[in-house]
Amino acid sequence: MSFNDNARLDTSQVGSGGGRGGRGVAVGGGLGGIILLVVAGLLFGQDGIDMVTGGGQQQQRQGSITSVAEQDRELAERCQTGADADRYDDCRQIATVNSLNEFWGSYYPQATGERYEQPGVMLYNGVEQSGCGQASAAVGPFYCPVDTSVYLDVGFFDQMRESFGASANALAQEYVMAHEVGHHIQNLQGADSGAVRVELQADCYAGMWAHHASQPGGSVSLEPITNDQLADALNAAQAIGDDRIQETTQGRANPESFTHGSSAQRQAWFLSGYQTGDINQCDTFSSRNLDRPAGLRG
Repeated sequence: MSFNDNARLDTSQVGSGGGRGGRGVAVGGGLGGIILLVVAGLLFGQDGIDMVTGGGQQQQRQGSITSVAEQDRELAERCQTGADADRYDDCRQIATVNSLNEFWGSYYPQATGERYEQPGVMLYNGVEQSGCGQASAAVGPFYCPVDTSVYLDVGFFDQMRESFGASANALAQEYVMAHEVGHHIQNLQGADSGAVRVELQADCYAGMWAHHASQPGGSVSLEPITNDQLADALNAAQAIGDDRIQETTQGRANPESFTHGSSAQRQAWFLSGYQTGDINQCDTFSSRNLDRPAGLRG
C-alpha cells in the first residue's frame, strides 16, 4: 500500500534506541519471526523462546559508535514525507506506525471505552536490547509486553524473501508492523491465552487496519489497496504459516506443534479483518472453527 507523496511523517513515534530494562517473554515470534525461530531451533537445538528471552549468550549491541540521538536525527531528516515512505523500508515502517496509531487511537476507545496508549517502536540494524531480551534479525520482529514495544530489524524483509520466498513488498512489510501492533492491542485488552489464537487475532487486527487505512481523511493518507498489493500480503501470510514452515524445514507438518496457525488460517483471519474492519469479527478465542472466521466472505 502506497502513501500519498505529500503526507508528513512523525518520526517521534519510532525510535532507534533499546529496551527499558526488565526481562519477560515476547509475544509470538512476530509475524515472520517464527520462520527464523523454527529454523534456528532445528539447526542449533535452541528453543525459540529462549532466543527471544535472551537465554543464549548475549551479543554486544552493534552500531554503538553512533549515538541513539544521532540515529534518530538521521532518520528524521531522511523520512519526512509519504514519498520517502514509498522509497525506503525504514521510512515505510514509520509511516505505517503513524497510520496504525491514528487508526487505533480513534477506533480502540470507541470500540472498547478504554484509552489507547501508543506502543514503543524500535527500528534497528544488527542487535538491540529489549525488555524481553536480545532482539536481532535472527529472532525476527516481535512485541515485548514488558516495555510495550515492537522491535524490528528492517533487514528482516530481505530474509523473508531469501529464506522462504515470501513477498516483502509494501503491503507485506506493513502487514508485519500491523501484526506486531496487533499484539499491543491484545496487551491493552489483557489477552493471555492460546498461542495460535493470539497470533491469528493479531493477523485479523492487521487486516482491520488495512481495511480502514486507505480511507480518506487521515493525516497519513494511503492510496487505495490494489489487488496486487493484497495478493502480496496474503502471500506473506501463506509463507509464514506453521504448516508451510514445517514442510520446508522438516519435510512434514505437525499440527499439534503449531504456534501461529496454518497458512490458510493466517490468510483467512487477515481477510476477515480486512473485509469487515470490525474488531468483533476478530474474536479467535470463542471461534469454533479457526479455519473459517464468521466474518469471512467468499
